[in-house]
Order: sequence, then structure tokens, then C-alpha cells
Amino acid sequence: MPVTPTRKTTLADMVRLGRNPSDSLEKAGREPTTSPDELSGRHGYNADFLTGWRVALPQPAGDIRPLRRGGPGAELRYQNFSVIMSASRRLPLITAVNIDGAQSRQVPRTDVWCFDGRLDKDDQWGDALYDGNALDRGHMVRREDPVWGTLEEARTANADTFHFTNCCPQMASVNQKVWLGLEDYVLRHAKVDRMRVSVFTGPFFGANDLAYRGALIPKAFWKVVAIVTENGRPSATAYKVDQVQALEHLKFVYAGYKTFQISIRSVMQNTNIDFSALIPYDGFSQHEVAQGTELVEPLDSFESIRV
Repeated sequence: MPVTPTRKTTLADMVRLGRNPSDSLEKAGREPTTSPDELSGRHGYNADFLTGWRVALPQPAGDIRPLRRGGPGAELRYQNFSVIMSASRRLPLITAVNIDGAQSRQVPRTDVWCFDGRLDKDDQWGDALYDGNALDRGHMVRREDPVWGTLEEARTANADTFHFTNCCPQMASVNQKVWLGLEDYVLRHAKVDRMRVSVFTGPFFGANDLAYRGALIPKAFWKVVAIVTENGRPSATAYKVDQVQALEHLKFVYAGYKTFQISIRSVMQNTNIDFSALIPYDGFSQHEVAQGTELVEPLDSFESIRV
């Protein structure tokens, strides 16, 4: 017997082929939270990691989100890395990681992103910002970087990198190219003392960042790399990658990126993070002080990097 439809079908009723109709279109609201107890005992970034050169965690000026539970201060300590969060932007101001290439391990990727229970959920952006668009959860501390030490320590570090406190919204064209290879290149080619590197990463926050889903999407990111060269010389370098062109196409397609080597002085001036202790070891900063002009070099390949 034929059935007479009682209402019309709307676009919201339609289901894409290949998707289980029982699945939610969004993951937001289902993210797990790591408890403060589970994260207790993490030592975080080590200022004395580089042989003969103490590099303290650079401190941001203002807009810092203190821990709400699990300890004093604002430093979120994880296995082999640390994060300081922005209170207003709900994204990291700075991340700091120690990389030991001699003890590096390969462990399976987890891809389960979690809230950090030492902060409130409203202090950190979750999947509501990333679901159903072209934005990646861009690791600030790359997954492989802190994965070293004992097997248990490496597994812990791997899981720790998948906290929303360690990511910023990045277009895939940015996230999957230069940023993934920069530390690899420095680690392989700089001949660092005992293959050790300390890396600081974060976003450039600006008043004209893209407003999207209640957040402001950074248009550019910075990275500062500190090493001790084979001849014992401390070296600090800085890099910038922008995603302005990519963000113009956020709702449409992936687009390109631009990467530059810049001065640590420039990073300090544009982030209000105190990198003054590293400026004497950065040739770009010293050139700017001597010449009075900003030095920016496009990086067409990793071979263009100067340390």
C-alpha cells in the first residue's frame, strides 16, 4: 500500500553517502579531558638542556592564563615540553620543547585530541573551532619532537602533544609543509652538540586576525631555534610562516604559504615575549642593531637557512 509523505525533505534531512546517519556531524562536545592528576609530575621544558648554555623559558608580558588547578603559575608542563596560554585568545602564547635526536623514538600516532584539565574548557579551543572546515589542529610542538627517552617517556610525550593547549588553527597547506620539516632540517644539518635542540613556537597575534566561529585565527606563526654548534658556538635563529593567502580561501580551497628567516628581535617586538637573552646569539638581530634596518630573507628551500 503506498505511503503518502507527510512533509517535504529539507537539506538538513539529507545524509552524505559514506557517512553513518547515526554519526554526529560535529565532534565538538565529545572531546575527552586529561585530569590534573594524570598530568602531575611532568617536568616540562628544561632550561639546562643545551650543553654549556642555559636558555630559560622566555616569558610573555601580559594576557597569560594561570593554571586553575594542578599547581601554581602559568606554565603547563608536559613530557619534554611546556606551554603558556593566552587568556584572551584561548590559544598558546608560546610553546617550548627540548629535542634530543640521539634518543628519538618512533611511536604510533594517536590523533585523540584532549582538553587539559588544569584549565577550564572555556580557556582552550576544542573541536568546535576545527570541525567541518579546512583548518587543521596545527601542533605548535610537533608530535615527533618531544618523543624521546625511555619507551614510556616517549609514549607519554606523544600523547601529551595531542592537547588543545598545544595547537593553533592552521590551513593544511601551512601545517603539512615547511613547519613539519624545519626542525628536521636543523637537526640533520646543523651538527648540534649531542644532537640537541631547544625550539620555541607560537602565533603572531594581531588586531586584524580573521574572525571565525568566535575565535581570531592568527595570520602568521613564529619559531625560534636554539642550538650549540659543533665548535661550541651558541646559535639562535628565528623563522616566520604566514597563512594570509590561505586564510582568504578558508571556506573554499587550500592555498599557498610564505616562509621567512627573520630576527629574534622582530619576534620579541611583535609578540611581547622576552627573548632578550637570545638576541646576542642571533646574527640577524645583530645585523639589525648595527645597520638600523630590518632583515627578512625568504626561504625557498631549507638550504637557505643560516645558523
